[in-house]
Amino acid sequence: MSHLHQTVLRIAVPVLCVCAALIGSAHGQAGKSASKWTPETVMQLKKVGGVQVSPDSKRVVYVITTAVMDGDSSEYLSHIHLANADGTDALQLTQGDKSCDGPQWSPDGKWIAFMSARSGKRNIWMIRARGGEAEKLTDVKTGVTSFKWSPDGTAIAFTAADAQTAAEEKAAKMKNDARVVDQNVKMVHLHAIAVEKNADGKRTAKQLTSGDFSVGSALGGGSFDWSPDGKIIAYTRTNSPAVDHWPSADIWLVTVSDLKTKPLIATSAAEMSPMFSPDGNWIACVVSDSPASWPRKARVHAIGVKGGKTRILAATHDESPNLVGWSHDSSKVFYTEAFHTMTRLDALPLDGKAPAPTSLAQGVITDVNLNATRTSFGLTRQSLIHPPEAYVSEAANFNPARITNVNEKLANVPLGKTELVNWKAKDGLNIEGLLTYPVGFQKDKQYPLLLVIHGGPAGVYSQSFIGNAYPYPVAALAAEGYLVLRCNPRGSTGYGAKFRYANVKDWGGADYQDLMAGVDHVLKMGIADEKKMGVMGWSYGGFMTSWTITQTKRFKAASVGAGVTNLASFTGTADIPSFLPSYFGGEFWNHPGLYEKHSAMWQVKNVVTPTLIQHGDKDDRVPISQGYELYNALKRQGVTTQMVVYPRTPHSPSEPRLLQDVMQRNVDWMAKYVK
Repeated sequence: MSHLHQTVLRIAVPVLCVCAALIGSAHGQAGKSASKWTPETVMQLKKVGGVQVSPDSKRVVYVITTAVMDGDSSEYLSHIHLANADGTDALQLTQGDKSCDGPQWSPDGKWIAFMSARSGKRNIWMIRARGGEAEKLTDVKTGVTSFKWSPDGTAIAFTAADAQTAAEEKAAKMKNDARVVDQNVKMVHLHAIAVEKNADGKRTAKQLTSGDFSVGSALGGGSFDWSPDGKIIAYTRTNSPAVDHWPSADIWLVTVSDLKTKPLIATSAAEMSPMFSPDGNWIACVVSDSPASWPRKARVHAIGVKGGKTRILAATHDESPNLVGWSHDSSKVFYTEAFHTMTRLDALPLDGKAPAPTSLAQGVITDVNLNATRTSFGLTRQSLIHPPEAYVSEAANFNPARITNVNEKLANVPLGKTELVNWKAKDGLNIEGLLTYPVGFQKDKQYPLLLVIHGGPAGVYSQSFIGNAYPYPVAALAAEGYLVLRCNPRGSTGYGAKFRYANVKDWGGADYQDLMAGVDHVLKMGIADEKKMGVMGWSYGGFMTSWTITQTKRFKAASVGAGVTNLASFTGTADIPSFLPSYFGGEFWNHPGLYEKHSAMWQVKNVVTPTLIQHGDKDDRVPISQGYELYNALKRQGVTTQMVVYPRTPHSPSEPRLLQDVMQRNVDWMAKYVK
C-alpha cells in the first residue's frame, strides 16, 4: 500500500505511508441513518475483501469487516461469507466474536480453509463449503502467517515463525529474558500438514525449511508456491523477517519428500513472489533493480524449471508489478499495478511482447485472486463515488460483475464531486492530483482549501472511494465546506520508475515545489480562498507537512501524522535504517549536510503555523521521538501546537475508536484555525 508503511493497497514499495483502506463499520452505530459524512459516518463503512471464486466458478467466498465499537469494544471483526457466483443466496459462513479471514477453496471445491485466532494464536481452520462446524487444522504457538493448498488437496503448506525454546520460555517466565539486538532472531519457516488425519486420529505438521534465513518478504506478495505435481515448493527467502532485509530476497526450491533445497535465483537484486506456470515449465517472479533500492523498480522474470533458462518479460508501465497468477495455458502472467490514479489488472505475455491490457475501467481494483482452475477472478473494486465491493469476472473476458452491496445504507449520503486536475511543475514536469469540491459547491464562491499529502514517498492518491476511513477523511472534510487537494508529486508511484526516482536526494525540494504549484493551480481557478488554507499528511506526508511549515507561512493550520522530522535521528531509530541512505545516496555520517538540509528540525526556527501532531506510541516505522522533536521545538518557540499520543498504535491507527479520534481531531483543528 504505501515507503514508511505497508499499504493494503500494495503499490510499488510504499513504506512511509498510511493506508487509505483502513475501513470498517461501526457495529454499534449500524442503526443510525447518516445525513452527512463525518468521522462517525466513515466508521459505518464495511470493508469487503478476500474474494475467492470456487474451482468450478459457481460459488464465491469473501470477507466482510466491520468496526465494533459496542460498550468497551474497539476492534475490527471479520467474517467469511459464501454466495453463488452471481451474488445470490449469500450467507455468513463463520460466526462468533473472533475474526475469520483469508479463505481459500480446496482444489475439489468441497472445503474452505481460513485463518482465525479464535483459539488464541492465528491458525488454519477448515469448514465444509456446504456449512457446518469449523475444524482446527494447525496448532502453531507463534501463529500461522500464510498458507496454500497443495494442487491435489491432500496437504496445506504454511509459514510460521519459530517458537521459543523451553529454556527461553522459562527465562521469560522468570523475567530473566534480556534480549541482544539482532541475535536469536525468530525466523519464519515453511511447513506442511496433511488434511486427512493419520491412523491415530492426529495431524502432524512437517517442517520443510530450517536454518538461518526467513521465508517470505516483508514487502508482501506471495512467499511460496507449489509445483503443479505437488513435489516441489518455490519460496522467497531473506536474511531475516525484518522489513529492512527485503533487498536480500532470493528464490529457492525445496523438495517436499526429502527436504532437499537449492537456489533458483540468487543475485544482488531482490527476487520475490514465485509462481509456477500450470504446465510446470516456468516460475514467474518479480525481480528488483540491482542492487535493490527502496524506490524500487522491478521486472517480471520467467525462469525455466528444468533448463534454468530465464526470460525477462516486457517492462510494465510503472515497473512495480504485483503478480496475480498465470493464465490457464501458461502463455501469460496476470499482474496488478498503479496506472496514474487508477489500479489496473494487465497481463504479460511469456513471449516478451508488450503488456496486454485486461482492465481499462476507471477506479481501483485490489486484492485480485485467480481461482484454482484459472477460469475466474475474484476482486475488490471501488471508485471515487462507490465504496469497495466484491466483484467476480471470467478470466478469459474481463468484465467484473458486482456481487455485494454491503454499504447501500450510505449510498444516498451526499458526496463532494472529485475531479482529476493537472499542472506543470517549475521544470515542466506534468503533475496530477485529485480535487474534491465541497458538498453543495457554488461556482461564484471561494472555499477554504486543504492540501493533503500522501505517504511513501512512493505512495499514490488513486480513484478510491472518498468516504474511506483515513486520518484525513476526504468526504467528511468536503461535507464541512472544504476544497480538498490530494497531489501526486514526483516520487509517487503510478507514473513510471523515472518519476518515482525523481525525488532521490531531494526530499522537500522539487517535490515540495510540485505541491505548492498544485495549490497555486487551484487558486488560479478562482474557487479557493488563499487566506484560508491548511496542510496535513501522514508518514512521508507528515515529513512534507513539517517541512512545509518551515518553508512558508501561507497555511493557517497544519497536522503532522507520524511524520519524519529529523532524517538523521529517524535513520538511527527506525526499523528500516537502510531506507534514507538508499534515497539520499549514503549514510548520514558521510553526508551530514545533506540530511540536515532536508530535515524540518534544522529549519524549524520562526515557524508560526498552528500545528497538530499525532503519533502512535508503538510506531517502529517512524518512532514517536520524531513527533516529540517537532512538538518540543514548536512549544519552546511559542507556536500554537498540540501533540496527541495514541496508545498501542503502530505506524497506522489500528483500533476503530482511535482512528475515529484521529479523524475528528483533524476536522476540529482545521475548523478552529482555517475556517
